[in-house]
Amino acid sequence: MTLTDLLVPTYRNMLQALKGMLAKAVSQLGEQRAEALLSARLAPDMFPLATQLRFCAVQAQEIPLRLLGRPLDPIQPVLDEGRNAGANPGTLAEAQARIDEALAFLGSLAPDALDQAPGDALVALDLPMGMTFDLTREQFARDWAIGQFYFHVVTAYAILRKEGVEIGKPDYVPHMFPYLRT
Repeated sequence: MTLTDLLVPTYRNMLQALKGMLAKAVSQLGEQRAEALLSARLAPDMFPLATQLRFCAVQAQEIPLRLLGRPLDPIQPVLDEGRNAGANPGTLAEAQARIDEALAFLGSLAPDALDQAPGDALVALDLPMGMTFDLTREQFARDWAIGQFYFHVVTAYAILRKEGVEIGKPDYVPHMFPYLRT
């Protein structure tokens, strides 16, 4: 399996699942109550739902950009929005738009876009707290990209559940139903 085959469908599937969960929140709670969920958190020291959604959209673009060796400038505004979402959560429409932008970006990638660089090329992962990790492209995908992305997806799911949105496993993995044996 190539990196493109692994990452792009994973991001696409889970971003679509998030869109479905947000639609259920609006349907069940109404626009105003659903909008208030953007400030909800699992714990006081965790980022709110607004941040989780933006970080999902960012990572679905950041990881391919890093693997392509491109600058991260295009996603910086979304990253900044996410980091500041505690003070300014924005709107559900804005969060949905960020998810749609990430989906459009993924749709613009060639079928083998992430598989062009040599497998031994290193990806430097610089984190805000001053740590830098040097990983092969495969290590980066396996040990960082997938786990980090799913962390934010699951946290968004958990916040929605905690706040009373009636969602379950089928909402988390709707992409599985085409494979269901009849």
